[in-house]
Amino acid sequence: MAIKYYHAEPLANSLKSMVPLIEKGLDYESIYVDLHKFEQHSDWFTAINPEGQVPVLDHDGTIVTHTTVINEYLEDVFPDAQPESGHLRPTDPAGAARMRYWNKFVDEHVMNHVSMHGWHRLVRVIARNIESGDFEELMSHVPLPDQRKKWMQARSGFSEADLANAMEKIEYAMNKVEAQLGETPWLAGSTYTLADINFFAHCGAMVERMFPDLDVENRFPRTVDWRDRVKARPAVAKALQSEDRTAPGLRTWSGDQ
Repeated sequence: MAIKYYHAEPLANSLKSMVPLIEKGLDYESIYVDLHKFEQHSDWFTAINPEGQVPVLDHDGTIVTHTTVINEYLEDVFPDAQPESGHLRPTDPAGAARMRYWNKFVDEHVMNHVSMHGWHRLVRVIARNIESGDFEELMSHVPLPDQRKKWMQARSGFSEADLANAMEKIEYAMNKVEAQLGETPWLAGSTYTLADINFFAHCGAMVERMFPDLDVENRFPRTVDWRDRVKARPAVAKALQSEDRTAPGLRTWSGDQ
């Protein structure tokens, strides 16, 4: 068995599928893809993933993309490789449905809104530091039209209306999670699952530093306690220490250690 995991910095999508690999104790080859050098759009990488996005899982030649799909694949192929705390995907249908509900919520109603603010703060700096001719040349190698548009928006700056709308969605998500954690210790119920990993990777790991105006410590105490419990897991701590080449001056928004 050979597993290769192509990833960038340990946050958002790259963190989301790295944590299950470590939680399940799976041996894998870590292959860093430098987004700051646009390696995700290079010929060698698009030969692996034509969409030009990380992360990518290569399991004995089977290529799996998109983090929620990768994480479910790992559960299907390695059902007996689980942390001591229990299965990352509940084994009962109701529990699995709750986990998938939260994954769908994070994927559709959280991820892109947090990402917009991240791109506005971080990627905008990178994009604006590229000379015009060089920027157009780099954009010609971006496979996905929507991703190319996102780069263009980052360079010019997202509109205040779009950023405000995204902030409203993030605040709604934080309230929803806070309410759920008043009912159950973890998002999908009594055990830590892929749903917790998903929300932590996209929001829990960095929302406090990204959005200080949310007053997270005071407004969302159950979410803060949940975040600290997730961060205390050895697998999560190990993942957060993986390779990160982000320039130090650009890290303050991301919650990196």
